[in-house]
Amino acid sequence: MAETVLLVDDDADVVRAVGDYFERLGYEVAREGTGEGGMAAFQRLRPDVVILDLHLPDVGGLDVLERLRPQGASVILLTGQGDIETAVRAMQLGAEHFLTKPVDMTHLAAATARVAEKVRLTRQNALLRARDHEGEGLDSLGVSPAMRELARQIELLSASDRSTVLLAGESGTGKGWVARIVHHLSPRSRGPFVEVNCGGLSATFLDSELFGHEKGAFTDAKERKQGLFELADGGTIFLDEIGELAPELQPKLLKVLDTKTFRRLGGTREMTVNVRLIAATNRDLASDIQAGRFREDLYYRLSVMPLKLPPVRERSREDRLALLTRILLDLGPQMPGCPSACSAEALDRLLSAPWPGNVREMRNVVERAMILARGAAQIGVEHLPADLRKGGGGGGGGGGGSGERRHTALTLADVERQQIERALKFHGGNRTRAAQELGISRATLINKIKAYALDL
Repeated sequence: MAETVLLVDDDADVVRAVGDYFERLGYEVAREGTGEGGMAAFQRLRPDVVILDLHLPDVGGLDVLERLRPQGASVILLTGQGDIETAVRAMQLGAEHFLTKPVDMTHLAAATARVAEKVRLTRQNALLRARDHEGEGLDSLGVSPAMRELARQIELLSASDRSTVLLAGESGTGKGWVARIVHHLSPRSRGPFVEVNCGGLSATFLDSELFGHEKGAFTDAKERKQGLFELADGGTIFLDEIGELAPELQPKLLKVLDTKTFRRLGGTREMTVNVRLIAATNRDLASDIQAGRFREDLYYRLSVMPLKLPPVRERSREDRLALLTRILLDLGPQMPGCPSACSAEALDRLLSAPWPGNVREMRNVVERAMILARGAAQIGVEHLPADLRKGGGGGGGGGGGSGERRHTALTLADVERQQIERALKFHGGNRTRAAQELGISRATLINKIKAYALDL
């Protein structure tokens, strides 16, 4: 069944009757009485199915449909008049179904179920494409409320494929990985993904890289060159370390964002591109604005949809487990003969380490441990760096003693069992809601409850 249905209808009786009916079927239902309210709710909730009335007090249903479809909405249109011409127009605009009031509830429910199934398949295919590129996809971010919310925001950003994205966070937190996920989950996924680091490049060289140059634009410009914005046309360009962008290039970037046009270095012709920009920084751009190093108007244009990636040390143990699992699954096929499983003690050391270098450091340590453990059944403590072998990876203070600390050894299965128990208890035993929180299907959850003999 669909997780969410959005009803947009100004008839309170219809909204109440249809909403109550779908809630009894197990759907989560949101209700709006105006077209503007419906469009805002769609942006906020990203429901599986929108059931939309044709006649609304502020915006026509066809206009709402036309504005929602490019955002990926799946819409069933309702009308009190069986107008064939209107039905044809609705289908041309992308409506999934066109039903006449008074609508038969069974018919509407069946149509909604078919649309919801289509939506699920579309999303699963998108996630599989992302996993082909990026390991385990968004589920590898973790299961804590904070990381589930981050995953939800990434999905929203992916669907809004024209919005500029600003990724912030310490070095090594995975900003480049998130940028690629956003691209591969977006309607631009078939287009190019072009990445450039703005740090350490001279203004002239970076200008040429980004926007291209004409022959003779500077001493070594022997021929015309296309820039990365041209090469990314129809896709996504990722500007890493945007805080290092030279001041003289910031107005040119601002113009591209505002007008989608630019000129090659040394050129006079305006070039037009259709590119989505994702930028990333580990700097405090607000401080750079105060210091005059970064333009305030460019900052606000970049941060239409800002995302902050937390450092690994601030993530929950369960989130670190998800990250570690992704790294092991990603490295496993690349390193034949090396184990992709950890002993309980090695796992505990890895999950307890502070990881000042964040995801990048964790990946390097795990790769090294896999190499040292080649031929072994699993990665052991003896394969970890010295500071982790001593038990110094995890947190905390105090001195004295041997440096070893007490811990309860947990396998991956132990951690999974505990997380399932927590989710079920939090939701009062409701398996549907627990499965949604855990990011798995209800059937999978039931199988795991049986496998772990959970009596809840």
